[in-house]
Amino acid sequence: MATLNKVSVDITVVLGTTSMPVHQVLRLGRGAIIELEAREEDPVKILANNLPVAQGTVLVNGNRIAVEVGQLLARPPDRR
Repeated sequence: MATLNKVSVDITVVLGTTSMPVHQVLRLGRGAIIELEAREEDPVKILANNLPVAQGTVLVNGNRIAVEVGQLLARPPDRR
């Protein structure tokens, strides 16, 4: 078990996605707002090393933001 304590996993939470032309991306500046194709109540995707592992809900408590895991996703057969 001690060996597993040294393994690092990158966790990413995807709130939503959008597409925009490169010329719009190049014009983005500080404070720019990017509208996502998602609603506030939509579940977020949780990725571990860029692989989808779960879905969850965003929780805000004061100035802290967290994600509550709601559903673990089945692993594809080639990743078992």
